[in-house]
Amino acid sequence: MGMRNRVTDALKAAMKAKDTTRLSTLRLINAAIKDRDIALRGEGREDGVTDDEVLQILGKMVKQRQESVRAYEEGGRLELADKERVEIGVIEEFLPRQLTEDETTDAIDKAIKSTGAESIRDMGKVMGALKSKYTGQMDFGRVGPMVKDKLA
Repeated sequence: MGMRNRVTDALKAAMKAKDTTRLSTLRLINAAIKDRDIALRGEGREDGVTDDEVLQILGKMVKQRQESVRAYEEGGRLELADKERVEIGVIEEFLPRQLTEDETTDAIDKAIKSTGAESIRDMGKVMGALKSKYTGQMDFGRVGPMVKDKLA
């Protein structure tokens, strides 16, 4: 079952259960996917978003909410921070399990070996290999500096 279908099924279940918090988050996910669909149609792609692109959208949504949590906590708005955490939980249900630190290091080592990367100039190849295989499973903002250190 595709990611879009999983979201739609969860949306229907939340409607039936009258779970308003979950329902609003699922509607946000659906809207983000549809926005990306529209953007792709403008670029000439009629097939819509792929499951990998949905994972990227979800990862971005989680990252945005984590930043909001930090901002709300710094501003003393704990009730809003809690609401964002609940949304993160709903979004993460659709993401694959995040890799541990050791698994991430192993994945980086394998990507470096498979791409034949030898210097910092090859970082793009390594990141491309990681993104194609581990989308949604690792935080690429954190992985980038790790790859850079290994190639330096």
